[in-house]
Amino acid sequence: MAEADASILQRIRRKEVELSVQVDQARREAEQVIADAKREAADILKNAEAEGARVAEEYHEKRLVIIREEVEDLKRPGEEEAKSARLKGEHNLSKAVDRILRVVSPG
Repeated sequence: MAEADASILQRIRRKEVELSVQVDQARREAEQVIADAKREAADILKNAEAEGARVAEEYHEKRLVIIREEVEDLKRPGEEEAKSARLKGEHNLSKAVDRILRVVSPG
């Protein structure tokens, strides 16, 4: 009976070794799946950050164009008013010089 017990124990031991090998293989595969998933997540994050930066830059450029147009729209009336005032001043300059000369000059 001792030989039969040894045979059963040997089969149990072989099965333990076989299961241990399978567990180790499954662990390695799981670690590989986790490593692959981490790499994929890092790639997704990197791409999302790059896309976010691109979209933000695009938005910034569009807003900058709009703001520059608004600034030009605000400057235009002031420039037109300054031009009008300058033209009026140039037109009245000779009259003003004559009047000043009359007031300052005797006689």
